Amino acid sequence: MKILISADMEGATGVTWPEDVMPGASQWERCRSLFTSDVNAAVLGFFDGGADEVLINEAHSTMRNLLLEQLDPRAQMLTGRHKSLSMVEGVQHGDVDGIAFVGYHAGAGMEGVLAHTYLANQITGVWLNDVRASEGLLNAHVAREYGVPVVLVTGDDVACEDALGYAPEALKVAVKDHVSRYSAVCRTPARTAADIRAAAKEAAALAVCGRPVADGGPFTVAVEFDAEHLAAAVTVVPGVSRIGERKVAYTSATMYEGIRTFKAVTTIASAAVEEQYG
Repeated sequence: MKILISADMEGATGVTWPEDVMPGASQWERCRSLFTSDVNAAVLGFFDGGADEVLINEAHSTMRNLLLEQLDPRAQMLTGRHKSLSMVEGVQHGDVDGIAFVGYHAGAGMEGVLAHTYLANQITGVWLNDVRASEGLLNAHVAREYGVPVVLVTGDDVACEDALGYAPEALKVAVKDHVSRYSAVCRTPARTAADIRAAAKEAAALAVCGRPVADGGPFTVAVEFDAEHLAAAVTVVPGVSRIGERKVAYTSATMYEGIRTFKAVTTIASAAVEEQYG
């Protein structure tokens, strides 16, 4: 049994505001250990549940946040950027039986601690086939295309509620309760580590890779930005068209193509932002 962990940071234990997740910030340095604790708890739980192999895909920002030296030595970690499938890199090779979304959060335009979709604040909404989409929803569709079930989701309580829509059978662990975009009632690391480990052990039983879903498309992705010039900028991506003053859309036959196009759109939009003026 091989488990892939897609590890994001905004939904980690104790994380509530930008300084906690911005590489180089003083609070980020402290929160790296909290993030690593959540991920390691999932690793331990999956091995408790019978996993033979656990691969962690670093999925936050620079994708160089987790502390390798604090992880269980049986695990391996894929770290760094510019990966073909970004947050779910590794799911496409046919050897993964289940995927866990650890440290996930709600999507852009939703309630939730540090809620966003890929970009911190330039995107005000993403829709997949007219359903408002979080990173979890987008990534779950990619995994489904390879027959890989989402077996565990951790984050704030809103992220867990969101996961009911895209992975209803997965185990969910809320490490904090949303109060506002930048505040939450947080559980202690000792408690969340125990909860995540127990849930991962149980979730291992759900890790049964099925047949790839080849007929799930087409997928239409709409992206709304907070400024008109960002919508204009991303239309350089083939197939991406304006459907409103600040909104674009594109259609892909598969989610493999869909997530790669989304990555291109967000990369170009990010590069078009000029400091405080956006």
